[in-house]
Amino acid sequence: MIAKLKIGTLTDDKPVKVTLELPASVHRDLVAYAKAVASESGQPISDPGKLIVPMLARFMATDRGFTKVRRAVHSPEGSKG
Repeated sequence: MIAKLKIGTLTDDKPVKVTLELPASVHRDLVAYAKAVASESGQPISDPGKLIVPMLARFMATDRGFTKVRRAVHSPEGSKG
């Protein structure tokens, strides 16, 4: 049985260019993850780097500490300075 992955299909949004270096072990895991997503979704992934955005978005969306800080910063009380 294959476990359900947290990353689904990729959306086509206008990108902002960001350059970063990954440790080789993280890159290997990213490539393996891309193969798993392709296998599960039937959608080939030619560039595993395209997974970084949905992974990062998912991480931030599910990080309770970040959500709390973000709400405080965007609330009227948090923006009074």
